[in-house]
Amino acid sequence: MRIIDLPGGERVPCLGQGTWMMGDRRERRAEEIAALRVGIELGMTLIDTAEMYGEGASETLIGEAITGIRDQLFLVSKAYPQNAARERLAGSCEASLKRLGTDRLDLYLLHWRGNVPLAETVEAMGRLQREGKIRHWGVSNLDTDDMEELVAAGGGTCATDQILYNLSRRGPEHGLLPWLADRGVSAMAYSPVEQGRLLGNPKLAAIASEIDATPSQLALAWVLRRPGVIAIPKAASVEHVRENCAAADLVLDAKILAKLDVLFPRPREPQPLEML
Repeated sequence: MRIIDLPGGERVPCLGQGTWMMGDRRERRAEEIAALRVGIELGMTLIDTAEMYGEGASETLIGEAITGIRDQLFLVSKAYPQNAARERLAGSCEASLKRLGTDRLDLYLLHWRGNVPLAETVEAMGRLQREGKIRHWGVSNLDTDDMEELVAAGGGTCATDQILYNLSRRGPEHGLLPWLADRGVSAMAYSPVEQGRLLGNPKLAAIASEIDATPSQLALAWVLRRPGVIAIPKAASVEHVRENCAAADLVLDAKILAKLDVLFPRPREPQPLEML
């Protein structure tokens, strides 16, 4: 699997595992844990979660799934904006660590921008780093102007910006993705198949059939074609995890990319960063 370099030399797989809406239903718990474990065995060792996901249920599920293998993983979690304040972030982080059953996060993100000044969040993240609670920090859902403000506020060590990016959400290609690439900051694409909505497109399925791929694999491979971009699709079954993993080996030629550009054209003008 292709490896992405984070600022500072950390290396992570280009394809990870998202966990939004996992851990909420007891009857699916065993299947979801099995899916996470198989994904790890296949090299998808970056696992993304957030305190918002099921109000901690996703983190608790992951904690159960990674028992005994935590050191093989790159764990990512995210804090609510209101918890990114100087006096609250440490408590939020500790709660996530407890649910995950670990003593540190590999990457801790501000989930989206709220009312807390960015400089205060940068300071709080730095303190967690010095205490060994987190190894790297970053943000999510911040647009180019937000990122520029973040850097001006002392956030030059931001490791990643987790954003909504897929075939139907190409706005970041205008400004944000080039901005991140120029500064060596990775982009982490959430909802890379638009929460499954892309998969019902018959034209996308037709293009995928040309390369013996599924629509999901084609959509993921398209996201992964861009250097420095990490995709974190959710897969709640072993079969789905295996399907996703195969996308990392797909190489899309110019002909296929041109067809996708016609089917999903990039916006002609810059657009505000979208969120889900």
